[in-house]
Amino acid sequence: MKPHLRTVTALASVLLVATAAAGCSDGGGDGSAGGTESDNPAVGFDTDVVPAATSSTTAEVDIKDGTYGKMLVDEKGRTLYLFEKDKKDKSMCNGDCAKAWPPFTAKPAPTAGNGVKKDLLKTTKRDDGSEQVTYNGHPLYRFADDQKAGDINGQGVDAFGAKWFVVDPDGKKITQKPRSSGGGY
Repeated sequence: MKPHLRTVTALASVLLVATAAAGCSDGGGDGSAGGTESDNPAVGFDTDVVPAATSSTTAEVDIKDGTYGKMLVDEKGRTLYLFEKDKKDKSMCNGDCAKAWPPFTAKPAPTAGNGVKKDLLKTTKRDDGSEQVTYNGHPLYRFADDQKAGDINGQGVDAFGAKWFVVDPDGKKITQKPRSSGGGY
């Protein structure tokens, strides 16, 4: 029961910080249009959702054909995202950001699934010492509000100073509109 209480407390803190940040944000000079925050899933963060595990003993990056076309997922089919604020091989998402967007970390080296370009798959050391999986230089994350394989609630979200996007097999952000309104794969 204690771990559940800690999770709920941590998620409530993330909700509070995200709501405060959205309410106080002036766009940060990023050129974001006013009024776009109301559709931000990070603002309405569901405190009953348990974040995806941040580390995996069998970290594998795979490809699924979904709403946005072919995109990267983890070994359980959960969507992987990149953060536009990151630098090449360097995460800029820590603290509350990492609670809402758990870094995809791996203790053994990650493996490449079918269609994943092995030479683009690496790891980078995070500020906390863990090894985060990268693809084409982009540190990879899950979104805590994605509850199951196929969820893509983080696509295009503007939170923690930049936007979040699903990643294509070449390691580039996917920005086009979804192919269908059904969601998932």
